[in-house]
Amino acid sequence: MVSVGKRVKNFTLPATGDQELSLADFEGRNLVIYFYPKDNTPGCTREGQDFRDLYPQFVAAGADIVGVSRDSVRTHENYRRKHEFPFHLLSDSDETLCRQFDVIKEKKLYGRTYMGIERSTFLLGPDGTLLIEWRKVKVPDHAQTVLEAVKDRT
Repeated sequence: MVSVGKRVKNFTLPATGDQELSLADFEGRNLVIYFYPKDNTPGCTREGQDFRDLYPQFVAAGADIVGVSRDSVRTHENYRRKHEFPFHLLSDSDETLCRQFDVIKEKKLYGRTYMGIERSTFLLGPDGTLLIEWRKVKVPDHAQTVLEAVKDRT
C-alpha cells in the first residue's frame, strides 16, 4: 500500500484513447489520481466536471490528472466523450491499483453492504512520490482544494 513520502509502485492500466498508461508515463510532472465509484453517477460526474473545468490550471501548474474506477474502458470512453473530460480515465476492473491505494472499502446503500471504491484523491510528485492524500472526499470544492495544493508545490 502507498504512504505519504514514499514512491508509488509503477502500474499499468488500460485507459481511454485505446492506450495503456503507466505511472512512468507521467515522470517529471505532478500527477493527480482521483478514484471514484462509478461512471455516470451524479457525484462522480460532478467531480469529473470540476476537474475538467480546472484542467487548464492544473496543466499550467505542471500537473496531469487521471481518473480511476472499476468501469470498463468502453464505459469510460462514452463517459469521457459525453462530459468532454480532457484527461484520461483508467479502468481498474481487477482492483489492482485500487488495492495499492487502499480505496476499496465496505460501503452501505439502502441497507445493503458491499465493497466499493471510497472516493479518494492522491497527489504524486514528479518522481512518483506520494505527496498528499485526500480520503473520504466530499465533491464540493474538492478539485479546487487539490489545485491549490498543486500550486503550493510549484
